[in-house]
Amino acid sequence: MTKLSGKKCLVTGAAMGIGEGICRLFSEQGAHVIVTDINEDKGKQLANEIGGEFFYLDVSSEKAWDAVEEKFPQIDVVVNNAGITGFEERVSPHDPENVSFEEWRWVHQVNLDGTFLGCRYAIRAMKERGEGSIINMSSRSGIVGIPGAAAYASSKAAIRNHTKSVALYCAQKGWNIRCNSVHPAAIMTPIWDAMLGDGADRDANEAAMVASTPLKRFGTVEEVAALTLLLASDDVKYMTGSELNVDGGLLAGSAAAPGSENE
Repeated sequence: MTKLSGKKCLVTGAAMGIGEGICRLFSEQGAHVIVTDINEDKGKQLANEIGGEFFYLDVSSEKAWDAVEEKFPQIDVVVNNAGITGFEERVSPHDPENVSFEEWRWVHQVNLDGTFLGCRYAIRAMKERGEGSIINMSSRSGIVGIPGAAAYASSKAAIRNHTKSVALYCAQKGWNIRCNSVHPAAIMTPIWDAMLGDGADRDANEAAMVASTPLKRFGTVEEVAALTLLLASDDVKYMTGSELNVDGGLLAGSAAAPGSENE
């Protein structure tokens, strides 16, 4: 018996990286997966591979979400995964003093507005049956400050908080619509390739990137997908408004005991 048998699951930002991993695992677990993304080529290819369907979706557009609601009026699971760091198209300052208002708004429109619209759609598409699971992809950066990526950190912190508001609202209404957030740290996806390189120094570069992480390695897409599957399944029906970290122990603190030789 697969964990998501008979469930219809919509994943945003699904064409690659964490979103792709979630789609593949959900499909393996019996779900009908709706792959949504602005990358039409990769999204369609993935949907074909897993036997799902593709829907073009700019998560920052209210009209686009209206089209989703019309096409998929009922849903069992929504994973609000789409997000940007703000450095995808150009490298510019994102610290609190120098980030431009345009850049600040761009990051929040995709990350925060996209999650708000995804949650609103999910509630409307789940409330008739009174049950479902909403999973919001926040970040370790939504719990701690990131001086060089202030817009990203702010947007992910807001996602963390909105998750709890959604969870409480649904509970007040008497619906078993659960809403939880996932907080990854450094997860190995293609976004890191430019920084890590592909030459002889890649291993050393990887080690340097995760030197402050207690487990001293990157996380994998599969590890994030596995946690997302748990939240999507009926195994944790008593869990809502929770935040789950996938960070190699980073948010736990230092792995070295005070006064140890590893300090």
